[in-house]
Amino acid sequence: MERTDLADYAARSDRSRGRRHEEMFKDDRSAYERDRDRIIHSAAFRRLEYKTQVFVNHEGDYYRTRLTHSLEVAQIGRGIARRLRLNEDLVEALALAHDLGHTPFGHTGEEVLDRLMTPYGGFEHNRQSLRIVEQLEERYPNFNGLNLTWETREGIIKHSSDYDCPDQGDLTEYRFDQRPTLEAQIIDLADEIAYNNHDIDDGLKAGYIDPDELHAVELWAETMQLVTRKYPELRGERLVYQTISHLIGLLILDLVAETSRRMQAAGIETLDDIRSHPVNLVGFSPKVAAQNRALKGFLRAKLYHHYKVERMRSKAERFLTMLFESFCASPLLLPFAYQARFAEHGRERVICDYLAGMTDRYALNEYKRLFDPFERV
Repeated sequence: MERTDLADYAARSDRSRGRRHEEMFKDDRSAYERDRDRIIHSAAFRRLEYKTQVFVNHEGDYYRTRLTHSLEVAQIGRGIARRLRLNEDLVEALALAHDLGHTPFGHTGEEVLDRLMTPYGGFEHNRQSLRIVEQLEERYPNFNGLNLTWETREGIIKHSSDYDCPDQGDLTEYRFDQRPTLEAQIIDLADEIAYNNHDIDDGLKAGYIDPDELHAVELWAETMQLVTRKYPELRGERLVYQTISHLIGLLILDLVAETSRRMQAAGIETLDDIRSHPVNLVGFSPKVAAQNRALKGFLRAKLYHHYKVERMRSKAERFLTMLFESFCASPLLLPFAYQARFAEHGRERVICDYLAGMTDRYALNEYKRLFDPFERV
């Protein structure tokens, strides 16, 4: 059952705008709990295990993938939601779904597919996530997709970051003139908290980030000083892990405090107040927001543009382009199940779906199957 202490401005299952298709359910789970469970059991969710966050899967078992990242976003999101008395089931569903549409090889794959698909409507991973839960998953007898609630689907398409600028086009039902629920707004920042901190961990472990240069970043230095005062004898990896843990906690508490302050200042009492507010309400305080931007800038310069990451990006761009062009030139190279979708969805969009759904490992193997004469097809 849903929590009884939810705030008046929280999203509630019994007030949901419902699902696209009517169903007879076998149990009494709440609507957003059911959404979360359907996402977890989807094929697209399982494939996140072998999709790049920063490091390609074959580079090591230690590094985060899209799956472990999504789990960390869910954990952070639930922590924020509980403190704000929001619907944790909806937050968890959105956290677990927010990267379903990501391509192999991270944002490089997204950029490549968007370029290749420009004449055919482009590609954007939030749209692809929505396409997966509305059309591409095939699990139920009477409809395609997962038949999620309107609020979960709205949160998926309105998830935003520096990379995500979906053209509204045929998405008018999701009312882009309105703010999404606070549960959906949380995901943007929980996503950022998660990837900033686990990318530090992965970058240090890989040797791509210089610890001395990281100590010059104010937010990291201040947090490490706090940990050192608390545990004077702590050194090495344990000090790094505790600093990351404390930094996540600091960012969560600041976000909760600042969001609460903004809501009080705006006189927010109901979900309608949130939807009609001119801007999103979830955010960091000005000081922490500035410090967090500096940390993101450091990671962009020192990790995301590290020459080894750039080398993998270059390779990924080349062979994703070759796969797309080969399938377009010879559509009969695609599996029969995808060829059968050409008439309904269009040849190029089906090819895009096929490539976007690949894991890193599958894309590498498909490349070998098509272009290595000694590889079995």
